[in-house]
Amino acid sequence: MPLALILSSHVAGSRVGGFAQALALAPFKIDAVVIPTVLYGRHPGWGPPGGAAVPQATFEGMLEGVAANGLFGLTDAVITGYFATAAQVAAAARAIDAIRANPRTGAFSPATRVVVDPTMGDAGKGLYVPAEVADAIAAELVPRADVVAPNAWELERLTGKSVSDPASAVEAARRLGRPTLVSSVIDGDEIGAVYADATQSWFAAHARLPSAPNGTGDLLTALFTAWLIEGKSVSEALRRAVAGVARALAAAKTWSSPELPIVALGGRLRAPRTQVRLERLV
Repeated sequence: MPLALILSSHVAGSRVGGFAQALALAPFKIDAVVIPTVLYGRHPGWGPPGGAAVPQATFEGMLEGVAANGLFGLTDAVITGYFATAAQVAAAARAIDAIRANPRTGAFSPATRVVVDPTMGDAGKGLYVPAEVADAIAAELVPRADVVAPNAWELERLTGKSVSDPASAVEAARRLGRPTLVSSVIDGDEIGAVYADATQSWFAAHARLPSAPNGTGDLLTALFTAWLIEGKSVSEALRRAVAGVARALAAAKTWSSPELPIVALGGRLRAPRTQVRLERLV
């Protein structure tokens, strides 16, 4: 059974962060080990979230417990997201190094994929983590990533290059120098995600909606990672992941849900039957 280690937020009443990603991985039969960075009652977009950051000793102690149980050698993917402190980022970097150094006897995948969502801000909101956290993510986690998964605003902050359409997203991703999955890329009346590395680039898009629940980037990252674990090409993983997000958005609209209906959709995230446009870019 594949295993994913998720280092991100636990938000009890909202389908965002690491908790939501664990739910999204379940239909793929990927076991999720979630080490929370914060314990919140709701997404801060709704107002004061309640809860607090996880103390550093607790965060590191949980990682030590997972390692002591032999799970570092079985980890097929590490997904990082929201961090409350630079010290948490440093501990995450050490854990990634330890996972990669572990023998992989009995693991599902031949190597661990590290997918870093550099959660730090968004368009119209700006930076919503302390600057030292954003700087630590850029310095400690992005260089360790097999895939970096920012939104368009975060890619701009990481590279200093404007991201206004799929072509500029590819240029910025290649400036970053890591394989990159960019969410919230707008192209006319469509919105979607760009994947770019040194040799190929793709854009998968669907129709824009006037509003959407929080957590679409978290869901995209989880689904893209799941499809990679299943052995899909990056273009096919992108297409299927964007289709899953589009299906979740459509369901949220139909059901008047203020949160992404990840549990209600269940296995339909694996087979969303939602049409998306996939385009190969230069």
